[in-house]
Amino acid sequence: MHVIAKPVLVKFWTKYPDAEKPLMVWFRTMKKENFQDFIHLKQTFSTADYVDGLTVFDIGGNKYRLIASIHYNVGQVFIRNVLTHAEYDHNNWKRKRQ
Repeated sequence: MHVIAKPVLVKFWTKYPDAEKPLMVWFRTMKKENFQDFIHLKQTFSTADYVDGLTVFDIGGNKYRLIASIHYNVGQVFIRNVLTHAEYDHNNWKRKRQ
């Protein structure tokens, strides 16, 4: 998969250094795999959820959330946001999409 854009990850782990390792694991896994659909993705990321047209990943033992738009047909992953669990729970990320 082609992941767009890694700088979002770097910006987040600069602020939250403990997020760097799990985000890099996620990034490398996404780059090496070619997921055909959400069912295929769930085989690798069992805690991923499909919420309002986006895929939400638990990162760092459920401490962080990565929100992505995945276009399986063209093999592209657009990182929409990386949030702490508390930020995610406020649901502001949903309102920003509208």
